[in-house]
This record gives sequence, structure tokens and C-alpha cells, in this order.
Amino acid sequence: MQPSSPPPNSTDETEAATESPRNVPLAALAPLSLPVFRMLWSTWLIANICMWMNDVAAAWMMTTLTTTPLWVALVQTASTLPVFLLGLPSGALADILDRRRYFILTQFWVAIVALLLCVTILLGQITPPILLALTFANGIGLAMRWPVFAAIVPELVPRLQLPAALALNGVAMNASRIIGPLVAGAVIASAGSAYVFVLNAALSIVAGFIIMRWRREHKPNPLGRERLGSAIRVGVQFVAQSARLRAVLLRIALFFFHSTALLALLPLVARNLHGGGAGTFTLLLAMMGAGAIFAVLFLPRLRQRWPRDTLVGYGVTLQAAATAVMAFAPNSYVAVPAMFCGGMAWITTANSLSVSAQLALPDWVRARGMSMYQMAIMGASALGAALWGQVATMTSLQTSLTAAAVSGVLTMWLAQRHVVDRSIVEDLTPSLEFKVPVAEAPPETGHVMVMIEYLINPDRAADFSELMQESRRSRLRQGALKWELVRDIGDPGRFVEQIVDESWTDHLRRFDRVTADDVALRERKLAFHIGEGPPKVTRYVIESTIKS
Repeated sequence: MQPSSPPPNSTDETEAATESPRNVPLAALAPLSLPVFRMLWSTWLIANICMWMNDVAAAWMMTTLTTTPLWVALVQTASTLPVFLLGLPSGALADILDRRRYFILTQFWVAIVALLLCVTILLGQITPPILLALTFANGIGLAMRWPVFAAIVPELVPRLQLPAALALNGVAMNASRIIGPLVAGAVIASAGSAYVFVLNAALSIVAGFIIMRWRREHKPNPLGRERLGSAIRVGVQFVAQSARLRAVLLRIALFFFHSTALLALLPLVARNLHGGGAGTFTLLLAMMGAGAIFAVLFLPRLRQRWPRDTLVGYGVTLQAAATAVMAFAPNSYVAVPAMFCGGMAWITTANSLSVSAQLALPDWVRARGMSMYQMAIMGASALGAALWGQVATMTSLQTSLTAAAVSGVLTMWLAQRHVVDRSIVEDLTPSLEFKVPVAEAPPETGHVMVMIEYLINPDRAADFSELMQESRRSRLRQGALKWELVRDIGDPGRFVEQIVDESWTDHLRRFDRVTADDVALRERKLAFHIGEGPPKVTRYVIESTIKS
């Protein structure tokens, strides 16, 4: 793959100017020198360990309650379904509420569910439906917690350390993938499943109190909180109008759709290895996590050497190679290094795309954007697991894994080559350049229509219309309900830009969301205007609509 290089002001090249081979390990761990990040990262590590402990213990406990495969399979469904149902609301809430309080609330939600679960088990009242219900409730807490933590991270570290901070989050995920099942297995073997949930509850409570030590100053919006429905609409609109973010979501979905084949079929791969069994399966998972942790130490050096899109290409290729090797691995001596390399490839690709997503999002919509990023991962993983499992059923394990490996490389190569987003450079720094309108009697109800009149040279109409499509995307990303550009039939040089906002308050919110890139876009539009004064701006309130 030969993706184009990033723009000169990209994070990769800035890091390249400040890092040297001698301080690469230090750069990878630099965010941990910040007390607040270190505190919240340790909380994230504990939370993920609890998540894995809970999943292992719940799945094992279900096997002691029933021998029906459906009930056992539904445990995984109950833990992941909340991400699909609550991804958008959780991201919206994390953007419109105090993130510190919201983070604390989600953590104690998980702790309370764990307490209910262990009490129910200790009283001997647990049944398959109750276990599924409480597993689903625990999944709600996890679904609500992830977007707020993703939105918090850029607040905690300087921009140059953001890739390293996100890589450390990957370390927490992979370390917990090793620690959680090992701890759960040891507790189940020595004391029983109930005490895994007791330990889970205790650790969740400790994590909640750690978060309470964080002293974050919440600055309420003077316009008040957004309504939940409106916040969700604006978040979806922003992603739909952001070419950069759409491209990132496409690539992360393609990667997880194909890479999940190895994880979904890994139990069968482990069983088919010479001398393979449950212990082999655990070893392979642990080696994947170890490979990811090892790679984090070298990610700064890799980012120094290659542009981010090149890293994605190399990561996808290495992960596909690991999958292909696992398809035909005869024993653990071949499988273990392949899984180690697969873990390295996974963290390299996921980290590179996660950084791209973060840099494409302004802070006011960050949690909503990252919640859709997580939904893309979970949705692609679920579909991929189902597809590659079916392929393995109809053909063979080797055929399914090989097809996933080859298809993963080809589709990512096509996406890297044909999806246009790397040429788009946006400065999302907040700007107060636009003057906020003042109304003597602000309308309390009704949509607000803004009309901006431009007078241009008719010979430049085509170029102006093309530029105004950028204005359309900008207005809709800020939250406008509707945008249109109309042209005067009698005066071909007169254009009127029409923007409709949901309310007067939502109209004012758009001024809070103006970025340096929006200011530059306004200057480009004004360069077309040939009127004696600035473009005429008129605001109306839509008091009624015609109902069919």
C-alpha cells in the first residue's frame, strides 16, 4: 500500500520532530507522568479487569445453571447488545452533562449491578433469566461509560501526547484481557463464581472513589443543556457531514469485520492444535495481549518513521498474515508467535485509526463521535463473527480464516486508495470570530431561518456554488436543521444562503461551535462578494407550517 503522506501540521510529523530513538520508550509512557491521567488510567485498567472477570464468571455460571447452548450464548449477547442500543444516547449524555459526574455515575452503576449479582448468587436465588438480566444491566453501565472516557482523554494530555495516551488505553484493554480471566479462573477454582462478583463489586467501588478524587471544573453552557433528542441528531449529522470521520469509521469497520474472524474462531483453532485445549486457548489470548503491550513501546518510533495511513496499511497486512498462519498452524510453537504478531498489528492499526477519529472531532461533539466509532467496531465485529463462522461451517476453518485474511487486505487497500479524506486538513480550534446576534424579543418557539445574500460576478457562479457546498457541510455539522442555496432568476449574480435552525437557542449554539476552519471558509466566501457592503443577513422565525 502507498497511502499519501499526512499534512505538514499533522501529529505524526510533529512527533517526529520531537522524538529520538533514545527516548522512544519514555515517549510511549509519557502520559503516565501526568497525575490526573495516571489516576484515571488506573481506574480504566481496573474497570476493564472487572469487565473481563464478569464476562468469564457469568459465562461459567450459566453453564452451571443450564446445559442449553442458547442460554450460554445469550450471555455474550446480553453483555454487548447495550452498546448498539445505547451508543448514541450515551455519547450525547457525555457531551451535554458534567463529564466527571457522569463518569462517576456510570462507574457506580456497574458497582451496584455487581453487588446485586453477588447478593443474588449468595442467597441462592440466581436463575438463567436473572443472570441474563443483570448481565444486560452491567452492559448498560459499560456502554454508557466508554464514550465519556474517550472524550475525557484529550482533556488530560497535550495534543502531542494524545497518540501515546490512546495507546496506553489499548495497553489497559489488553492487560485486562490477560489479568481478568486469570484472576476469575483462580477465584472460581478456589472459592466459586459468586466470589468473582464479590471481588468485581469491591474493585468497581474502589474505582468509583478514585474517580471522585478528580477535580475537573465543569463550565455550564450559558445557553443551557441541549435536549437529548436534539443532541443525538446533531451528533449523527456531524459524522454524516465529516468526510474525515466517515473515512475513519469505514476503515475501522473493515478492519474489525475481518480481524474478528481470528478471535471468533480461536477456540476451534486452539482445539485443533496438537495437544490443544482450554489452556492453549488461554495462552493464545494472553500472547495476543502481550504482543499489543509490547508494540505500544515502539509506536512512537513507528509514527516517527511512517505516516499514520501507512501504519494502518502495514498493521492490516501483518494482522492478515497472522490470521493466515493461524489457519494452518500445526502446533503451539507456530501459533504463539503468530498471535503475538497479531496483537502487535491490532494495537498499531486500532491506535492509528483512534487518533485519526479524535483529531477529526471538536470537543463539543467528541463523546458522540467516539460513541459512533465504538458502535462501528462492535457492529463490524458482530457481523464479521457471524459471517466467518458461517463460512467455516459451510467450508472449513482454514478456508474461512484464509478468506478473511485476503479479503481484509484487499478491502483496506481499496479504502485507502479510493476514500478521499487525507487531503482534508481542518483546524478545529474554537473561534469567537463570529458575532453573536442579539434580538430584542427572542422567539420562544418556532424554527429560525437565516438568509444571507451574496452578490457575485455571474461568470464565477459555478465556482461559488461549489464552494457553498462546503458551507452546507459546515452549517449542518454545527447543528442546522436545513440548508439551501437559491439563485435569483432575474439577477444571476444574486445568491441567497438559507439556514434553518431548530430554535433561537439552537441558532445561538452554532456560534459556540465555530472553528478556525469555519472562519477561513467565511473569508473564502466573502472573496466572491462584490457588493458595496458585507452580505446582507436577515433572520426570521417560522411561526407556522402547512400541514398536508
